[in-house]
Amino acid sequence: MLHRYADNISDIIFPGKVLIIYGARRTGKTTMLKNLLAKSGLKYRYDSGDNIRIQELLSSQDFETILNYAEGYDIIAIDEAQNIPDIGQALKILIDNKPGVKIIATGSSSFDLSQKTGEPLTGRKRTITLFPLSMQELNKTFNKYELKEKLNDFLIFGTYPEVLTAETKKEKLEILDELVNSYLLKDIFTLENIKMSKTITDLLKLLAFQTGQLTSFHELSNALGVNVRTVERYIDLLEKSFVIYHLYGYAKNLRKEVRKKVKYYFYDNGVRNGIIRQFNELDYRNDIGQLWESFVISERLKKNSYERHFLNRYFWRDYKQNEVDYIEEIDGELFAYEIKYSKTKAKKPVAFFKSYDAGFQVIHKDNYLDFVL
Repeated sequence: MLHRYADNISDIIFPGKVLIIYGARRTGKTTMLKNLLAKSGLKYRYDSGDNIRIQELLSSQDFETILNYAEGYDIIAIDEAQNIPDIGQALKILIDNKPGVKIIATGSSSFDLSQKTGEPLTGRKRTITLFPLSMQELNKTFNKYELKEKLNDFLIFGTYPEVLTAETKKEKLEILDELVNSYLLKDIFTLENIKMSKTITDLLKLLAFQTGQLTSFHELSNALGVNVRTVERYIDLLEKSFVIYHLYGYAKNLRKEVRKKVKYYFYDNGVRNGIIRQFNELDYRNDIGQLWESFVISERLKKNSYERHFLNRYFWRDYKQNEVDYIEEIDGELFAYEIKYSKTKAKKPVAFFKSYDAGFQVIHKDNYLDFVL
C-alpha cells in the first residue's frame, strides 16, 4: 500500500479553518481524502462537486439549507469542489456557523478553486498541495536501499500513484499516455475555453526538451507562431494546473548576473517523458542530466511543501556561463547546490562565492536521499 504524507486528519486541519487540498488530476487526492475520513473515527459526510444535486444545494447561498445539510456531522468533505459555483460562500457559511465541524474541500485546478474560495475564505482557510508521490511518502513503504533500487524507474516513469502500482512497463506507458492526453490539460481546456490545443501541446513539448534550461518567451513565441502574451498566458495556466513550475535567477543587481531569465521544470518526469514519448533506459539517453536535476529539485520542493518550510528557490548564472543549479534562501541565508547524477568532485563556482556567503553541497545519486527525505 502506498502512503500519503498525512495519515490523520488532525495533522492537517485546524479549528476555524477550511482545509483546501489542491493538486493535479490523478495524484490521489480522492483516495487520500477517503482514507483520512475512514481512519478519523468521526462521523463524516462525503460528497462530490460532480453531483448536480450537491452543486445546486451548495451554490444556493441559502443559510438554512446549507446548515441543515451539515447537521449532525463532525466532518464535511467536498471532493472536486471547483465544480460548484460560489463554493467559497457555502464554505464560509459552514465555517462561520458550524465552528465545531471540520471542513475539507479538494480541487484539481488551483486557479479555479482559488478564485471561488479566495475572498470569501480570507483568513478562514489552510491550503496544501498534493503532488505525485514523494520520496518521503514512498519511504513509508520502501527502505532507502529499495528506493535507490527503483531510482531508474522514478527518473523515467515518474511517481504518479497508478504508475507506481502498475506491474509492467506496458501498463505504465498506457497510464502515462492516458494521463498526458486525457487528464493533464482537462482543466485548462474546460475552464479556460482554450481551443488552440495543438499550440499548448506543442508548447509543452518545447518546454519538455528545454527542462532546466534558460527559457525565452520570445523564442517560444517564434517557434509556435503565436504572440508572447499567449505564450505567457499558457505557461501561467500550466503552472496553475500543476504541470510545470519555475525557478527565477538569483541576483542582487550585479550587472554581470542574469536576472530576468527563468527555468521551467515538470513536477513529474513520467509526464515530461510522456509528452515527448521518450521512455528508453538511462544508458541510452542524452538527457540524464535534465532528468536528474528535475527529479531532485521536484523532490526537494515536495519535502519543503509538506514540512511547511517557507523559503525562496532560485538558480544562479552570470554572463560568463558560471552557474549554480539550485539555491534556497531561508531567513536571509543562502544555500547553494550543484546537482550531478554521478558522484564527482564538483568545484565551488568561484564567481558566485566571490559575491555571496552561502553554504554549498553537491547532490548526486549516492547522497540525494539525505536531501529529499
